[in-house]
Amino acid sequence: MEETSLQFYYDEKMPLRVLDEGEFWKLQESEHTVVIRELVPTLEAPFVDALQQWEQAFSQTQGLFVRYIETVVRSGIQVSQQILQQILELVQFALKQSEQFILLLNQLAAESQPIKTNPTAITVLNHIRRESEYFIGIAQTILAKP
Repeated sequence: MEETSLQFYYDEKMPLRVLDEGEFWKLQESEHTVVIRELVPTLEAPFVDALQQWEQAFSQTQGLFVRYIETVVRSGIQVSQQILQQILELVQFALKQSEQFILLLNQLAAESQPIKTNPTAITVLNHIRRESEYFIGIAQTILAKP
């Protein structure tokens, strides 16, 4: 199993694979903030505000992933160690961002009356949490030192 992760890590396509994952999952998380707001129209204002701020934050992080994708594509076969290090730092940032988002999801489940009384919202919230946790797992695998 370790050999597979090493191949993943050192494969010449590694930077693009990593960046594609990050770009995809940050788009997902951004969309999830909208899903929650639309699913629970009576959500308390502080939570609506927090979700709107998270939507912007995820969009900005997604934009960073896109910019690095463009950089890697332009650099051709050889990606500098500096760029690789910056990509890994972005993945680390994205992982921490997802961890913080999960804290908000947990707070929503515990404190929002409109969510606590809506079984569909609870199910969706749990699904969204699992998706963010999945991204965290991907990011941890990428960041693991071979």
